[in-house]
Amino acid sequence: MSDYNELHIGFIGGGNMAQAILRGLLQAGHKPESLLVSDPDDKQRAAVRAVNGSIRAMSDNAAVAADSDFLVLAVKPQVMARVAADLAGCQRRSGQVLVSVAAGITLESIGGWFGSASPAIRVMPNQPALIGQGMSGLCANGAVDAKAKAGADYLVSATGRAVWLDNEELMDAVTAVSGSGPAYFYLFMEIMAEIGEELGLSAATARTLVTQTALGAAAVANQRPETLADLRRQVTSPGGTTEAAISTLERAGIHDILRKALTAARNRSIELGKPDLS
Repeated sequence: MSDYNELHIGFIGGGNMAQAILRGLLQAGHKPESLLVSDPDDKQRAAVRAVNGSIRAMSDNAAVAADSDFLVLAVKPQVMARVAADLAGCQRRSGQVLVSVAAGITLESIGGWFGSASPAIRVMPNQPALIGQGMSGLCANGAVDAKAKAGADYLVSATGRAVWLDNEELMDAVTAVSGSGPAYFYLFMEIMAEIGEELGLSAATARTLVTQTALGAAAVANQRPETLADLRRQVTSPGGTTEAAISTLERAGIHDILRKALTAARNRSIELGKPDLS
């Protein structure tokens, strides 16, 4: 992707996700002077400059929009309509590709603000992007060509792995599964560590046991061809300790609990995707 390391990539919003992408791009060899960030918060701009002093950090959204080949909209969904309305009236580079990382914001909404002829891509990243281990789902409107898609691949690969979806409606499912997903695992790990302490382990030992077990299980699942169910069964000896635990979880209705949780996250993503276009 060396052809892309001089692309002018602008970020509207300089928060954690923008900073994670910036770090990944720099590690991939992107020229820092080709990166632009706008944020109204002095502290956020200072944090961006701390990533690399050659990144152009400012408070002027219009200036960033005017000088970007890819414009990453990295603001909260609740303020996206206002920010987009202001940007739509600004001068922008011809063929500029819009990339939204805001949960729930649809391609239709982006087209309503910027015009349906504007190339637009939705990205649903997740928190592990902060350490280059993220998982992103992407979808694009009809104005996005192969070159723009390759540029988006370059952008998101800076923070981990990515999958493209042909059906935009599935982006809400991506939000529920991987966008919000790290929090589910943290909760499960938190509970396991707490109970480990109740069983007599020190807090430090319980955390180490839980986090390394989670890391190892994820690595095995990522590298082995077996189904997740088969991997689980390999650990679950008949009449053993694991079977006792799994049976207890299943009797408690863990499948139904998780189904309700992910469905609630999916539904909230749909709600966030219905901003006022006026």
